[in-house]
Amino acid sequence: MTPGERPSVRQQMTDMWDGTSLWFQQHFLEILVGVAAGAVIVIVMHALRRLGSRLCERDRSGTGWATVFGRAIDKTSNLFILAAAAKLVDGYAQPPEMVQQTIDFVFTVAAVIQVAIWAREIVIGFVEHRTTMGEHEALGSAMNIIRLLVSIVLFVLAGVVILDNLGVNVTGLVAGLGIGGIAIGLAAQGIFADLFAALSILFDRPFRRGDSIAYDQTSGTVEAIGLKSTRLRSISGEQRVISNKNLLDKEIRNNTRLDHRRGKFALGLVSQLSPDQAARVPALLKEIVEGQGLHFVRAGFVGFGASSLDYELEYDVPSADYQVFYDARTALGMAIMARFAAERLDFAFPTQVSLTGAPDGRLIMPYPDVQRVSEIHSEGDTAPSSPRT
Repeated sequence: MTPGERPSVRQQMTDMWDGTSLWFQQHFLEILVGVAAGAVIVIVMHALRRLGSRLCERDRSGTGWATVFGRAIDKTSNLFILAAAAKLVDGYAQPPEMVQQTIDFVFTVAAVIQVAIWAREIVIGFVEHRTTMGEHEALGSAMNIIRLLVSIVLFVLAGVVILDNLGVNVTGLVAGLGIGGIAIGLAAQGIFADLFAALSILFDRPFRRGDSIAYDQTSGTVEAIGLKSTRLRSISGEQRVISNKNLLDKEIRNNTRLDHRRGKFALGLVSQLSPDQAARVPALLKEIVEGQGLHFVRAGFVGFGASSLDYELEYDVPSADYQVFYDARTALGMAIMARFAAERLDFAFPTQVSLTGAPDGRLIMPYPDVQRVSEIHSEGDTAPSSPRT
């Protein structure tokens, strides 16, 4: 064979066989010890893999951290176990260069692929851990796409690392993958935007399936959180669909996570109330609210209406359930009506008085036989504090 000429495959195999035979003859004891040590390592790693299966069985939720790491450990391949054992003991047995290179190559390929598998299982497990089972079922299509994307990214990276370790120039390949990724991202930016919005819903949890939410002028119960859109069932019965990205761009009010609901009443009382009666109204409202088992916030006089004295009442119902709030509001309103009737506090209604003018310009009262208030005061009498019609 001339200098610089590459040996044939047959020659390489012959050289490898001869070198291996000589190695067996010279290091037989070291090889036996190395094989024994490798067998122990294989047994230990198989025991660890079985431990991963047991962790999955003990976690009843199916999405806990024990399941996440247990499932990743259980995905350890036999090829990686054998390659790792051989790599750990090859230094002691001092194998020939070609055997050493073969062990290094097999271990590199097995380790890179195994790391990609572990990373995929941990990432997918983390996503599932951030959701409840109900949400995971609602996001079935999204989870399938996430698993596919994570697998593609990780195994492409694993392939690049393997080629780089084999001495292949991967610069052009990396550049091509980058340009291709940019092109795909631009072409499907709407889908990816909604997909990442779905991931944001998973991780940040602004709401979940079954929550009652409101945004803009829309409110309803979350029925499904999908890959591209979220579906709500409104109070009026129709289904509303909005893309995940547009939904997260809005201010979302999650009514399910309320610790209380606040209600308000606007009250208008007749303007003939005496100052003492008008001043008693806020304290009376507080007494009525607390008598209903609700939390009193504030009540007070807010202004003079066209034909009324206007008050405002604010109170809290200690429940997030809208039906409970609805019933409590009704009961409170009825209690206010009954108490005000007992206290002879009349609610105002729009009133209008018509006056007739005499030929000389004087005003004629519509009811001539009714004595004027001014005449009553001039006689020293006290006007009734709350005239009733």
